Amino acid sequence: MAALWLLVAVVLLTVVAPVIAQSVFGLDPYRQTLTQRFQAPSLAHPSGTDDLGRDVLARTLVAGRVSLLIGLTIALVSLLIGVPVGLASGFYGGRFDDLSNAVIQTLSNIPALFLLIMISTTLPRDPVLRPFLLAVIIGALGWMGTARLVRGTAFSVRERDYVLAARALGASDGRVIFQHVLPNVFSLVTVIAGFDIAGGILAESALSYLGLGVLPPTASWGSMLAGSLENVTRAPWLVLFPGLAIFLTALSIFLLADGLRDALDPRLKA
Repeated sequence: MAALWLLVAVVLLTVVAPVIAQSVFGLDPYRQTLTQRFQAPSLAHPSGTDDLGRDVLARTLVAGRVSLLIGLTIALVSLLIGVPVGLASGFYGGRFDDLSNAVIQTLSNIPALFLLIMISTTLPRDPVLRPFLLAVIIGALGWMGTARLVRGTAFSVRERDYVLAARALGASDGRVIFQHVLPNVFSLVTVIAGFDIAGGILAESALSYLGLGVLPPTASWGSMLAGSLENVTRAPWLVLFPGLAIFLTALSIFLLADGLRDALDPRLKA
């Protein structure tokens, strides 16, 4: 519950970030003041300023919207592809399982980072469209692990007595999948989604460090963290605040996903 409230607080802060930054603190996340470069945290700038004199607190709040959108989109795309493929592969087996495993093995052997670098160079530089397309591409390249985990669970569940009894009584494949197999997989999916969201934020930060992710002046936690590494000894607060935002968000998502698994797993209710 503590993780849930922490995540809700992070989401609410990022949603109303412009209002908080400009109305409450009177700060513009994109205003450059070169005479105030690398100022330490103070009453005027609670989180200090960066190399261009921009307020770090205002940028951290605004950047949260981009980072969370990227993480959620990556998780959604990965689940939309990986869960159906894994369910069908584990439940039906046979040739479909062989075909899906061949596709997964082929895609898994392609270096994702180099492929992302090549694709990202062709993406538009639009500050709104680029992060969304980047998240869709990362999610489309990262569903194989989800499919493997779901396949293994579905393969195990389909051989249990209550599933065999349901099929013997004439239940359709769709009914068996949605009423018996999917509830046993759903708890696993919540954990996978948590890892995908946090991993998506970190993947975006890696691309931003290479100059291929979110482009300036658009701010994300990953781009802020990557852009501050060269000044870590001169202005450590540039790493502290976006890094703390990533850490707290990832921690809350992991704890919440683990709690949902305990609450939703039918095997733990006995």
